[in-house]
Amino acid sequence: MSTPEFITNLRTKIGNDPLWLTGITAYVEDAQGRILLGKRADTGQWALIYGIVEPAEEPANTCVRETLEETGVDIQPVCLVSVKSSPYMVTYANGDQCQYMDLLFFCRPRIDGNAQPRVADDESLEVGWFAPDALPQPLATSTRSRLELVQRFKQNAAQGNPACLFASNLV
Repeated sequence: MSTPEFITNLRTKIGNDPLWLTGITAYVEDAQGRILLGKRADTGQWALIYGIVEPAEEPANTCVRETLEETGVDIQPVCLVSVKSSPYMVTYANGDQCQYMDLLFFCRPRIDGNAQPRVADDESLEVGWFAPDALPQPLATSTRSRLELVQRFKQNAAQGNPACLFASNLV
């Protein structure tokens, strides 16, 4: 759970003052409709894969990087489902304050890549594929709300109204 170097550098100048950061969430669904989740080491809760966009990094590329770093799974972002600001400032144990603009991507495993999840860094205690009706507990509140956004997106798409920004040309 290392803090990105650019944030550490900023913190030497601004201390614990609030930072506005861009984050991504990767909703990864396989061909069987299972969802990729990780049990977070910092909270002990199961969650979608998420992370912070690095300077000069395309957000879709952040999805690929974070998912590979945390789960070992190679993914392809398909489309951008949601752009949403977190409703509150997060204060971490060390006093650092952050608020996030979250970009939620619908992703699939790469056909030519690894789809077998494994704990690949110190951010996750466990990782795995789960059927939507058999999600592990405890499930992070932020993941519950993001799953609802994906459900609405999928319902709209099934009705012929996909509100989707395609991400495949960004990676």
